[in-house]
Amino acid sequence: MSNILALDTSTENCSAALSINGEILVREFESPREHTKRILPMVDSLLAEAGIKLKDLDALAFGRGPGSFTGVRIGTGIAQGLAFGADLPMLPISTLAAMAQGANRLHNATDVLPAIDARMGEIYVAQYKLNAAGVMTLVDKEMVITADELVANFNKPEQAFYTLGTGWATYAQQLAVLNVANLTACEGIQFPTSHDMLAIAAADFANGKAVAVEDAMPVYVRDTVTWKKLPGRE
Repeated sequence: MSNILALDTSTENCSAALSINGEILVREFESPREHTKRILPMVDSLLAEAGIKLKDLDALAFGRGPGSFTGVRIGTGIAQGLAFGADLPMLPISTLAAMAQGANRLHNATDVLPAIDARMGEIYVAQYKLNAAGVMTLVDKEMVITADELVANFNKPEQAFYTLGTGWATYAQQLAVLNVANLTACEGIQFPTSHDMLAIAAADFANGKAVAVEDAMPVYVRDTVTWKKLPGRE
């Protein structure tokens, strides 16, 4: 069983979670614009509670986006710094996948449409389906689209989905015309959490998907931002 630290600052929610010897410890706080101040104390608190150091872990997972450009950059940079200092491999985890995993954990959902408000009239969205290993798996691709385009892409009368995230709340009126068999809202899940990244990270680690620090990149989905690696990294 792998011991993994996960952190995420990609949305208004700031979270860190630790999977250690089969136990999960969580720190979480909704704190827009305070991520840089809160995330490292959260990590320190988790390690202190578990009585371990970073170097005792197997890997470090982080929310690689999509989400707030600034939040994704902060999370990626801090995760890179921690992993580099402790010589840990990294596991980039989709924020949309984490939300879908949360829908399964809390609501036993198996077909999920998580959506994050991308601002500027657009939504980050993707379809996920539970696989045999109990991990949410991407169907097709992650997208950034308008509410009208979401309706056009997912207007499937034969399909039932669980929905969650700020994208559904922000564009509720436009999305109400979706013609699907059933849309069930997952109450209480607006943002991705590090807790739900752990299940995906453990599966990725077991399947050899960990990457070196210099290869741990954010995923914006929008292509209007250029990511710069930490100074001194090639």
